[in-house]
Amino acid sequence: MVWSSRICYRKYGNFVDNLRLYVRGGSGGMGLPRLGGQGGKGGNIWVTAKDGITLKKIKDKYPHKRFVAGAGANSSIRALNGGSGEDVAIFAPPGIVVTTDEGAVIGELNAEGEKVLVAQGGHGGSHGSGFLPSKGKAWHVRLDLKLIADVGLVGFPNAGKSSLLSTISHAKPQIANYPFTTLRPEIGKVMYDDYRQVSVADLPGLIEGAHMNKGMGHKFLKHVERTKQLMFVVDICGFQLSSKTPFRSAFQTVQLLTKELELYKEELLSKPALLVVNKMDLPETELLLQQLLEQLENQDDYKGLLPEELVPKSSLRFKHVVPILRRNRGWEWKS
Repeated sequence: MVWSSRICYRKYGNFVDNLRLYVRGGSGGMGLPRLGGQGGKGGNIWVTAKDGITLKKIKDKYPHKRFVAGAGANSSIRALNGGSGEDVAIFAPPGIVVTTDEGAVIGELNAEGEKVLVAQGGHGGSHGSGFLPSKGKAWHVRLDLKLIADVGLVGFPNAGKSSLLSTISHAKPQIANYPFTTLRPEIGKVMYDDYRQVSVADLPGLIEGAHMNKGMGHKFLKHVERTKQLMFVVDICGFQLSSKTPFRSAFQTVQLLTKELELYKEELLSKPALLVVNKMDLPETELLLQQLLEQLENQDDYKGLLPEELVPKSSLRFKHVVPILRRNRGWEWKS
């Protein structure tokens, strides 16, 4: 059975997935003591979700990454209540998490139109403050993009994730036989004949220790959080990152991938998952596939194949296990 579809693809260019900004709310306006006038409130700064925006566009448009809201107007004889300062809106893509420098979450933007207050303006001078205004909030905030996709491809380097994505979509990820060929996320969109669309994200490859931010660990894992479903991709012949690291069988690879997700955030294992077993056109893979299926069916019996500290606490049960091979430049499910 061949996965056939009409494809559209959105390319992200030079991908930027986090940005640090300086934001300062506007100062309040002066009050007018002799007439009891109240100064205007300083403007606020909001981060607002808008489709078609990328963090790279923000970076290019505002190279100084500095945003200051308008000051409140002073109270005067003509206007005892000073006008409010102008708010500033920073438009950002949906899928943003806004945090402090220390990592505390200020808010999330998941859909167009949602907004988060990042810097509040100061109060205008009034009787209670001796008619002196206050300054607006000033600090640094971070915009952290976590991709939203229907399916996230999970696998070690060279498992074939990029090749799979390039075949089922018009995405053109870098493909080569060395670690970390996926240096930035790539998203392909599959459109079916009934106009349903499925977005598939190829993410930077994991290595053992990714949960501790080894390799590109956190860059990968934060994007996995915002995919609806996981698609593990493993090489049926096993995996070895380098001559200095242990060789892992396909089953051990599945276990290690599961462990990395579990250690980063255990809730990730509650997502629906399927397993793609790649490179089935190589010699003697039928026997390896049968061995893998037996091990997946009886995972507790094969925990001893890995050191105890690398064995996940919970076994991941896949909805489907799909062997695939390459034929005529297209992926084919192996029956």
